[in-house]
Amino acid sequence: MNRSRRALPLLVGLIVMTHTAAAQTTRPRARDLGIPLDGTPGAFNAITDVSGVEVGMTTLIAGDGKLVPGKGPVRTGVTAILPRGKDSTDQVFAGWFALNGNGEMTGTAWVEESGLLEGPVMITNTHSVGAVRDAVIRWQIRKQGKTFQPWSLPVVAETWDGFLNDINGFHVRDEHVSAALDGAKAGPVPEGNVGGGTGMMLHQFKGGTGTASRTLDAAAGGYTLGALVQANYGMRAALTIAGVPVGREVADLMPEKGAPPADAGSIIVVLATDAPLLPHQLKRIAKRASLGVARTGGIGANSSGDLFIAFSTANAGAGKSADTVELRMLPNDRINPLFEATIQATEEAILNALVAADTMTGADGNTAHAIPQDRLKAAMRKYNRLSE
Repeated sequence: MNRSRRALPLLVGLIVMTHTAAAQTTRPRARDLGIPLDGTPGAFNAITDVSGVEVGMTTLIAGDGKLVPGKGPVRTGVTAILPRGKDSTDQVFAGWFALNGNGEMTGTAWVEESGLLEGPVMITNTHSVGAVRDAVIRWQIRKQGKTFQPWSLPVVAETWDGFLNDINGFHVRDEHVSAALDGAKAGPVPEGNVGGGTGMMLHQFKGGTGTASRTLDAAAGGYTLGALVQANYGMRAALTIAGVPVGREVADLMPEKGAPPADAGSIIVVLATDAPLLPHQLKRIAKRASLGVARTGGIGANSSGDLFIAFSTANAGAGKSADTVELRMLPNDRINPLFEATIQATEEAILNALVAADTMTGADGNTAHAIPQDRLKAAMRKYNRLSE
């Protein structure tokens, strides 16, 4: 069902949904459809399976019809990922990687230099990055009061939703950022047309927000790794699911009217783990998200912003001022299972974003169609790749 048309008659003006049970999608996830996926997911199959991680979202939907900059239609939002939850100021080790750099992720120069992530990771639309960055600083000042450090370099990433959203209307504001941060919690994470992913497309179907996780067996350390994606990239013909050329099997239902170029788009991947990894190892983890994107048919196109960040919740207190800090580190020779988990979780998070999304009509009547789940299953069955 078209989420925008379902919601609009209920309320005049802007519809704001935060990360609550009411915002949960009722659509099946990728593995619920019988898509064969490798690895063992955590309890929620979400980035929040990594203990301490909280996720919050604000979804903004309003208006219909002709685009009027500054008024709408609005199909956008903001997503917040807090490594140790909203009540902690303890930093985490982190690393980041750009598969293709036609995008923005603020604060990464300091992540690269210091090896530390000092606050939340935020994701929104391209033209709201600055507003979200400033709003995070104001939220930190309010939240931390006198203990707030003298400067802040928030990490804010983006993908472009201008096909469906009034992106030049700057509709993401302080209160929406604060709502996502204050509403962040552990547990199940909404997917599809929610948060920063509200107006996004994926392989020219409707896309958006997705998440997944993997748990390692005891012999590999028993660690958990989770991924959250804002997926807004890819050409239809390249879409591949569990080895099946789904994009060629479902070649119709293309975006209507003024669709962006086929190779335009971006993906943000946020990776969390409880494995004791140092910054250089987390950069290696972030790089492996590229292979999860590739499994679905992503190529890191010239006009795509494919930006990935990974953090570890181990080594609490490592960022505090002290003479010396004792650290734990997983040897490099034992990191391969986490590489594999990264690839698997990224791939499944992308597929969850795809299958959870609803058809959406937005600015100027532009429509992005949800992938029809019956036809997806038929394509998988045709290639003998459906687990039934």
